[in-house]
Amino acid sequence: MSKQHQDYDAILKLLLVGDSGVGKSCLMVRYSDDLYSGTYISTIGVDFKVKTVMHDGCTIKLMIWDTAGQEKFRSMTASYYRDAHGVMVVYDVTDPTSFSHVQTWLTEIDSTCQDIVKILVGNKTDSPLRKISKTEGEACARKYNLNLYETSAKLDLNVTEAFTELVDQVMERKRTLECRPRGNTILVKKEKKKRNKDCSCME
Repeated sequence: MSKQHQDYDAILKLLLVGDSGVGKSCLMVRYSDDLYSGTYISTIGVDFKVKTVMHDGCTIKLMIWDTAGQEKFRSMTASYYRDAHGVMVVYDVTDPTSFSHVQTWLTEIDSTCQDIVKILVGNKTDSPLRKISKTEGEACARKYNLNLYETSAKLDLNVTEAFTELVDQVMERKRTLECRPRGNTILVKKEKKKRNKDCSCME
């Protein structure tokens, strides 16, 4: 790990994708800053936040990218998939069109990334105008073998849980890839002082 990254056991890049207006910015800001505003304008290109979390004794720096959902920014969004570790595919439970576009977003991700962790998020569950049931969301998640989290950025429901699940899956994937057996030997880097042993493959 380089000197500028020595305070972290891992740096993860996470993306939020989905149609414009599904609440990606609200989810990101609620998680990173514990704030909510109902007056966000559509993201132009990309925006990002940085958050440091602890995971099994490891210090993880999260770089969370909120990508624009408008068609004109799709080519820009696609370029951010390539070095990402995890992606949250977000739809609005009050907007059937955003739900129907989940497949499009997943296809776009899979065409760009060979190995990336994905979870599905249905946002705005606080709204009385809900049109996509949890049962429908769960059926979609099963179809694509994803975990589903229904969230409300406004009420701070399941937001932290969704991000935590994404980080958990990414870290497990990193351990699987970086600590994989080679012959009869497990490739594990030398543990640093004061680092939890579970972090040794993350450096």
